[in-house]
Order: sequence, then structure tokens, then C-alpha cells
Amino acid sequence: MASSSDISLARGAPSLDIVAVDDLRAAAERAFTKDPAGAFSYGTSAGYKPLVSWIADKHGMGDDGVIATNGSMQADAFLFQLLIEPGDLVVVEAPTYDRTLLSLRGLGAEILAIPLDPDGIDVSALEQALEAGARPKLAHVIPNFHNPAGCTLSLDKRRRLVELATAYDFVLFEDDPYVELRFEGEPLPTMLELDEAESVVYASSFSKTVCPGIRVGYLAGPAGLIADCRRVATGTYISPSMVSQSIVAEFCRSGAIDRSIETVKAALHERRDVLCEALGRELPDARFVVPQGGYFLWVDLPEHVNVHVLEALARERGVIFVKGTDFLLEGGESSLRIAYSGVPADQIGEAVTRLAAAYGELDGARA
Repeated sequence: MASSSDISLARGAPSLDIVAVDDLRAAAERAFTKDPAGAFSYGTSAGYKPLVSWIADKHGMGDDGVIATNGSMQADAFLFQLLIEPGDLVVVEAPTYDRTLLSLRGLGAEILAIPLDPDGIDVSALEQALEAGARPKLAHVIPNFHNPAGCTLSLDKRRRLVELATAYDFVLFEDDPYVELRFEGEPLPTMLELDEAESVVYASSFSKTVCPGIRVGYLAGPAGLIADCRRVATGTYISPSMVSQSIVAEFCRSGAIDRSIETVKAALHERRDVLCEALGRELPDARFVVPQGGYFLWVDLPEHVNVHVLEALARERGVIFVKGTDFLLEGGESSLRIAYSGVPADQIGEAVTRLAAAYGELDGARA
């Protein structure tokens, strides 16, 4: 059980000190004053219309290409429910987001896990599988500041994935909740932008840039597929939360979201730098890709390390992380994910010191 002195490196969420509480309060007051009928009534399954239009404009498409949902996991669920039947082959990255694995396995999908490189999914390995006869219904890819791996998909790989999706007739699902949180390097085009054959469906979320509790996400993609998702949504909940979506719409249209993103990015940048420096100092055996943005860093330790034992030893010292095995169908026994998003910079060094002490005890016991 966690105690008040525990430091959690497990949860992928911003800490309260970097949430724009005052701007959110003001956005809510404006939304409720300007459009009480829209905010407080049932809407349609497409979502709150002003927000749907704002998202559509952002992606340079019509409103019929967008559905706004109760969080991006709900958007994922609608897409998976619509497209995936038991036995269908789905490509995922290895490692990948643990909730995606749970959802796909629950639907009876056959999963083809393709390893990650420092610049994203191993496209050559995917291409070899396709040439050998693999016929996926869908490929799930997290392009920016990957959860859990922290890496970013290169431009060449983005282009090639779009080509492969078109050539082999599968849906390329671009799951991109962290895209706005780049604090290093040049922004890259989305695969949705590169797509000319309606092969890409794009998902993102306001939970990472506004606040986790707002629970607003969306899908953007081909109008026909989005219409089908809206029908699934109608049968699920009639409409998503108009209150939450009206607040987000006002937050976005007022420009508050731009200020919020800058605040979050500055904090995450500092936290990433402190974490990488502490790992280099305290855990020189750790291997990791330095993320260019986002919330997460993936650590590989020497193969003899048992992450289950390490987790227990670390928890005894008051530091919590997520085991690498949670993000893989097989493997990850000597890996872990660190979420630096929810921990103030002045606690990160202490967390790594505790983690290093747990690792030292584990390594000492082995010796």
C-alpha cells in the first residue's frame, strides 16, 4: 500500500501544480454563461459541435471527419469494436500501451507485435511480415513520445507506414495523445496529414494538455468510418459529456490551451532533464532513449535483473514504477517505465536514489 512519503513514477498524468486551474474555471464560467442549453443538455454522439468544429479546423477537414468522445480510450474502444472481430490480426508495437493490449485481447484479436527501434516501430520487420503473408485488419502506432518507450517515429517511417497501409489495405491507427508536448526537436507531420488514400484514423486527447479529469478525446479520419463510429457511440451512451466538452471548447477557442501547453512543456522538460541526469549518476547500468517530449522514459537494465523483485524492493523504499512486462505479450523482465510527468523536479532525484538503492540490493544479492 502506498504511503504519503511514496514517490510515484507510475502514473502518466500531469501534477496539479501545472494544471491551468484558473483558466479552466474561467472557461467553465464562459461556457455555461454563453451556451447553457448546449452544455447542460443531451447532445449528439458526434460531440459538442463547437469543439468538433475546432478539432476539424485543426486537422484541415470537415466536421464529418471527427467524433469527440469521453477520453481517447473511449474513442479507441469505438474503433476497435467497429473493426476488430475474434481472430483478426492486429499489429502493435512491442512494447505498447498496456490498455491497448488488454482491449485487443478482450476482443479476441490475434496480435502481431513488432519491436521498437529508437526512431519508432521497426518498419522493415513489419514489411517482412506483410510480404510473408500477414494480413492485419489494423496497425496501432503511437508516433510521438511513445507510451511507454518515449521514442518518436521518424518521418521516413511515417511515410512508409502510410504506403504499407494503402498497399496492404489495413487501417493505420495513429494514437497521438502526446503530440503537443514536444520540448526538443522539430515537429513532424502526422500520418493523417501524409495520407492520401484514407488509410489513417487519428486519435488524440485533451487529458494530457488540459487536465486528466476532463476526459475528452477524439477520433479524426475518413467520414464514412467516423459515421460508423458515431453510430456505435449512439448505441453506447447517446452523447458524451457536453459539460466537459463545452469547457474544453471554450478553453481551446480562448487560447488558454496554448498557455497551458507551454506551462506543461516547460515543467516536463525540466523533469526529463533532472531524471536523465539522475539516472546517469545513480544507475549507470540503465539504458534508455532520451524522449524529445511527452511523459515517459523506458529503462532497460541488464538481463539478469528481475523487474518483479526490483519493483518490490523499490516499493519498500517508497518509489513506485510500472514493470516492463505490463507492456509486452512476452519479455520486459528487466525493463521498467518511468513517468516523470506527475513528479515535481525536486522529488525526481530522491526517487532515482531510492530506485538505485533497490537495484543495488538486488545486484548485491545476486553477487
